[in-house]
Amino acid sequence: MTVPTDPHLSDLARAVGQRLQQASLQLVTAESCSGGWIAKAMTDIAGSSAFFDCGMVVYSYEAKQRLLGVRAQTLEQFGAVSRETVLEMVSGALVNSGAGMAVAVTGIAGPGGGSADKPVGSVWIGWKQRGGYARAQLFQFEGDRDAIRRQTVLQALTGIFPAL
Repeated sequence: MTVPTDPHLSDLARAVGQRLQQASLQLVTAESCSGGWIAKAMTDIAGSSAFFDCGMVVYSYEAKQRLLGVRAQTLEQFGAVSRETVLEMVSGALVNSGAGMAVAVTGIAGPGGGSADKPVGSVWIGWKQRGGYARAQLFQFEGDRDAIRRQTVLQALTGIFPAL
């Protein structure tokens, strides 16, 4: 059985990998709603060990705290899907890896789990280069679970370019 590929995503991941190599950086991912899809997109590229360090899939509050150092009070006060949480996730990913560039995502891919304040499709993405400032952006994606996750991956990778 052949797994279908997404040429746009493959091309984007390849371009990100080349840019990371040019900058002599490796990437670490901290993923919640994308479930490791960003890491998969990057490691689908032959030779990705030159620009990819590791990826962490952190769905539970406990995993976010244990693996990324997200503070319990941040999760309690702002929730997992928040600017504050994604900034702690992206910083924690750098602290707990050998990478020089990090991307983190947390959101509500659906079909359930949304609220009036945080509807399905709400996704926070954070980026940070080691030694630099973290930045985060809220996106409101449309579609089913797969579409929301795919859009998350595309935006997460696209957002790496301005950070380099």
